[in-house]
Amino acid sequence: MKPATIYNMTGKKVLVALSGGVDSTVCVHLLKEQGYTVAGLVLKMSPAHEDTVKAAQESADSLGIPLYVRDKTADFQQYVIDYFAEEYQNGRTPNPCIICNPTVKFQTLVDVADELGYDWIATGHYAKLERQNGEVLLKKGNSAKRDQSYMLYRLNQRILSRLLLPLAELEKDEVRAIAAKLGVSAASKPDSQENCFIEDNDYAGYIERHYGKSMPGDFISPEGIPCGKHKGIIHYTVGQRKGLGIALGRPVFIREIDAKTNRIYLADSGNEYFSKVIIEKLTTISGRPLTSARFQAKIRSMATPCDAQAIPMSNNRAEILFDKPQRATAKGQSVVLYDGDAVIGGGLIASCE
Repeated sequence: MKPATIYNMTGKKVLVALSGGVDSTVCVHLLKEQGYTVAGLVLKMSPAHEDTVKAAQESADSLGIPLYVRDKTADFQQYVIDYFAEEYQNGRTPNPCIICNPTVKFQTLVDVADELGYDWIATGHYAKLERQNGEVLLKKGNSAKRDQSYMLYRLNQRILSRLLLPLAELEKDEVRAIAAKLGVSAASKPDSQENCFIEDNDYAGYIERHYGKSMPGDFISPEGIPCGKHKGIIHYTVGQRKGLGIALGRPVFIREIDAKTNRIYLADSGNEYFSKVIIEKLTTISGRPLTSARFQAKIRSMATPCDAQAIPMSNNRAEILFDKPQRATAKGQSVVLYDGDAVIGGGLIASCE
């Protein structure tokens, strides 16, 4: 499959978020092929990003483009890492990328593009953009396995109007094949890890090292009886079954984490499903208020969309009623609403029933 044709803006300048990975590296190559003047931008956001800066420089050198480096450690700490730790300490399950994208990553891309005189910004996300009547629609990418539209739902029109997504119609295997033909080292690099600022992927250990130890408390059985001790609520997520360290003679799942009482409530198999959630901090791609309507809802990035009714509430909240109960909807995660392939908007889960 050929890469997506981007608007005929030959000669225009584009600033690409360059990490040195295969997606951003191929993103640069495709834009250059289409006649754009391209530069890279890499963000240093924590000590764990030192290798990212080196990898980005290697990719920039191999592609023959200038690379700009910006230190966003303070912003990333304030808006992403502190938020991430606080959410886990409050018994919620955050998605730091969803918060980082509009507040740090894409905002910095736009700011630096303005500073340096670049017309466009671009990233290696697998999602589509469609311009209609002066508005930009965010849509699912062609790759069902790699679609990242869910992760971008909090971007506003100011950012989307400047954004190019060259990988919109490609599969990951096709991207790796392009990188291999280019002979760049990124072709064989593994995908980036979930939490880019935690080098060993031990998020609970990271939180305890930097924010203090999480105190043990009670597991509460499906019958409402204390049935064992947990290690601290940051070590667990809603829906978890393995690694609980208790034996009730049957499979049980985490249904709720109560930070106020430091208790974790368990459910028997089949009772970890929820038919309704309230979302908060609601945003829409258009910037217009959400209207009461039926949509397809995703409760996690890789979840199968489900039919649902959205009912707007006050204070940027909405009630989402699922046609079929959804497993392990977790406070702090996002519900993203779709109309077909188009992202309408979404918000963070505040409560589940």
